[in-house]
Amino acid sequence: MFELPILYSFRRCPYAMRARMALRYAMRKHELREVVLKDKPPQLLAVSPKATVPVLLVDGKVLEESLDIMQWALTQHDPDHWLAVTCEPTLLSHPLIQRNDREFKPLLDRYKYHDRHPEVTQDDTLQQMWPFLQHLETLIEQHHGFLGRDSFSVLDAAIFPFIRQFAHSDTARFNELALPNVRAWLDVCLTSPLFEDVMPKYQAWSEDKDNAVIIG
Repeated sequence: MFELPILYSFRRCPYAMRARMALRYAMRKHELREVVLKDKPPQLLAVSPKATVPVLLVDGKVLEESLDIMQWALTQHDPDHWLAVTCEPTLLSHPLIQRNDREFKPLLDRYKYHDRHPEVTQDDTLQQMWPFLQHLETLIEQHHGFLGRDSFSVLDAAIFPFIRQFAHSDTARFNELALPNVRAWLDVCLTSPLFEDVMPKYQAWSEDKDNAVIIG
């Protein structure tokens, strides 16, 4: 009997968001198991001891990184040629995604949870984030509303969940920043049918309840 891929996810996690979008876009039917991060199911811990989401179980393999999940999904089916903008062997190799994941995300955590980092002010952290945000602003202007071309691609899917998190950290402040292109792009991404399709709220999964959700 054919077994569906199983995705362990957490609705608000930006890494999980981009994995869910890639699977949905690629029309890969899968079983979604929503996780409560403070009470992770033992089944997740058994297959992925690092205990972070997303995790995809597929074809006897465990994919523990969101970019690996995206890569797998898009190599299965990529109807709008999302991967055409990358020109690298893997998503991890793309310099914009590398910069987002390795430089911007740690600063985002410090910005969002600034009360946990009294050694540096939130303004100082924003100043460090600013070059990346300005770079996005320029790319969006160059590509007529998106990051890699004049339509949504894997770069937008991989990066906008983190800009969403940044914007929601302090909405009033975000709206005052000199980032009109980023704000317009974020609005387009947030209101896209694809994003709306991957954001319903589900109960936390448990084996006892047998309440996984079939997507696709």
